[in-house]
Amino acid sequence: MNAPPLDAAAIRSILAAPLTLPGGQVVKNRLLKSAMSESLGTAAHAPSPALVTLYRTWAEGGLGLSVTGNVMVDPRALGEPGNVVVEDDRDLPTLREWATAGRSQGGLIYMQLNHPGRQVTRGVNAESVAPSAVPFRGVMARAMPAPRALADAEIEEIVRRFATAAAVAAAAGFDGVQIHGAHGYLVSQFLSPHTNLREDRWGGSPANRRRFLLELVHAIRAATPSGFGLAVKLNSADFQRGGITEEEAMDTVAALSDEGLAFIEVSGGTYEAPAMMSPRQSTRQREAYFLSFAEQVRGRCQVPLCVTGGFRSGAAMAAAVHSGAVDLVGLARPLALHPALPAALCGQGEVSITLPHPRTGVAALDRLGMIELLWYEHQLHRIGAGQAPDPDASALRTLLGVAWSQGVGALLPRRRR
Repeated sequence: MNAPPLDAAAIRSILAAPLTLPGGQVVKNRLLKSAMSESLGTAAHAPSPALVTLYRTWAEGGLGLSVTGNVMVDPRALGEPGNVVVEDDRDLPTLREWATAGRSQGGLIYMQLNHPGRQVTRGVNAESVAPSAVPFRGVMARAMPAPRALADAEIEEIVRRFATAAAVAAAAGFDGVQIHGAHGYLVSQFLSPHTNLREDRWGGSPANRRRFLLELVHAIRAATPSGFGLAVKLNSADFQRGGITEEEAMDTVAALSDEGLAFIEVSGGTYEAPAMMSPRQSTRQREAYFLSFAEQVRGRCQVPLCVTGGFRSGAAMAAAVHSGAVDLVGLARPLALHPALPAALCGQGEVSITLPHPRTGVAALDRLGMIELLWYEHQLHRIGAGQAPDPDASALRTLLGVAWSQGVGALLPRRRR
């Protein structure tokens, strides 16, 4: 029997309830801003004042916890133009401003740490690297160069870079870091049997393919103070032949269950199979794309869970928390147009939004698949400049503006939300 629908008062009560994370940090409500591609780093890959404004705006909008857009740990391994890179404390003053802005209204802020591995377009880096030299297939091969397999010593260096970046984040006042282990980036590449063909300690068996992620967890723990939060973002599945299955993803969650994580965020897909952009019909009907996986994994892991992707109504968000499947609701694109949505949800209860799907009207351009991402990124740039979002912004003008400022390479496939 289906549970009766929640009324506005119940929705408000559920979403506004605080959550105590393992380690003692308290999230003031159940609403988490998931990472989005901001491209607001400076030419030197430092955080810009626009990031401070953007995250202060979201904090004033009532968020319980913000996860930053992906921060890279190596300037030689950028994911896209405008990435922030943290490899030492040279930008500590601005990082402190960023952290202070994110925490300004009693919320928490975590820095997402990432390395793109093979998942980078041509011309962004001198070369791309991966667990194994597995090239992209089909049309993606034209946009993404074939990677070089990492040597053992290089893998260990990357582990140290993650730990160093986490230590800097802690010194800057961030509440924690999130390891990006989803969407086909380097951590996900190590986990996947499609992209990890190694036969040494970093590959072969599922346990060996999980080693890189677990080494990151242990290194970050050793480099940061007690009470500093550590989270992981994982794919529920890769949704491609030979990739991570839901069963193996559950085993990874189980392996992480005793590591004292603050929370695990569930997503799915890669550049080659962007499930986060094209959910399966069964999940599309339920509004939240990856909720079914969270429901299955809950019995194997008591770490707080967050699902991001598809939530558009307070009723669906509250129902997901009320069911026990998740502890936090992840929001991304809705906050690009409605930065005060969390305050509305916690104040009114039932709030529903509809997001636009911008198109240029030029079929060849719309088929690139980047229009929506760049259009929503444009909204983040407006907020960072102290302006209100513009839901009527022209998709074609946005596209031409990006091509003018960043080059046509910025129009090729890159990070999805």
